Amino acid sequence: MSHNDAGNREREPGSPIIKSVETSLAIVDELQARDGAGVSELADAIGKSKGTVHKHLITLRKHDYVVKEGDTYRIGLRFLDVGGYALHQVEGLQYIEPKVRELADITGETVQFSIEQRGRSIVLDRKAGKKGVFSRARIGKRFYMHQVAGGKAILANLPDERVREIVACHGLPAATDETITTEAELFEELEAVRERGYAFNIDESTHGLCAVGVPLTGPEGSVIGAFAVAGPSHRMRGERFESEIPDTIRSVINELELNLAHS
Repeated sequence: MSHNDAGNREREPGSPIIKSVETSLAIVDELQARDGAGVSELADAIGKSKGTVHKHLITLRKHDYVVKEGDTYRIGLRFLDVGGYALHQVEGLQYIEPKVRELADITGETVQFSIEQRGRSIVLDRKAGKKGVFSRARIGKRFYMHQVAGGKAILANLPDERVREIVACHGLPAATDETITTEAELFEELEAVRERGYAFNIDESTHGLCAVGVPLTGPEGSVIGAFAVAGPSHRMRGERFESEIPDTIRSVINELELNLAHS
């Protein structure tokens, strides 16, 4: 289930890039970010002519990756098919998904499982318990690893060289005033995560949201991904946050790791 790739390979100078493909992908990104847009708006956003943008949209629409409603273009459900296929390529997911639901039921909070791919934390499953709150996370959502509990739990179990590659590629951008923004601070945090066995996110990705992240390791000891339980800061505090929830996650993960070892 390793999804590692050379952290900054895509940024190497001289790498062959097809500009027209990059234009199509930029249009897709803008349509997602803007929840739909017209030709002129897209042309201004990506710095291309309206004629060029229109040609790309026609091509994307022909293959159902884009749909048109009046003068507004939106992301098409063809991406759902591609995303579903990508998700179910992940080995062992059939064992992981029930544990996400189990943790959501036990804690009542929002639970997600994520992996690292190309230096980002990617959410593969997410369930909300009875008290679960809204967050930016959804299946397929990418996060900077240093900003989230699950990401830090994974980073703490990667070689230092790989962590440095990820930082060199993606930087340490801040989501809030509490986000780690220096490499020295990150490595200090990762050492603390290794010592306790789990990571905290206290207002580091979203103000008022706290989370606990615990790594999932494979039979050979390599990190597969991480489970995270997130909730509002008024509930995620004290002994419940610092020991009860981490112990609950680790108990569920121990059972899962046994299942994966014998599957």
